[in-house]
Amino acid sequence: MSLTFPNQSRSYDEAGRRIRFVGYDGMFQISFSVAADAISSAPPGTATAEAAYLAAFDTASGTIHDVASKAYARTRKSIYVLTAADFG
Repeated sequence: MSLTFPNQSRSYDEAGRRIRFVGYDGMFQISFSVAADAISSAPPGTATAEAAYLAAFDTASGTIHDVASKAYARTRKSIYVLTAADFG
């Protein structure tokens, strides 16, 4: 099967400065995180940083899902952390 992203939920992990989301390969859930600085230039630690990061994720979700799919196709692990290098 191929990786799909039917669940639109995402959450911000402040400690790791990442946005978490999931994909599915059939019945298997694959966990992804994307570094906030890979998709947004909002300064960390501000009151609006979380909202800015989540909005940036929503805007770029198609691209983020494409990058996540490519990473998964290469190694088929169950957990991924995407960084700016993955988008280059």
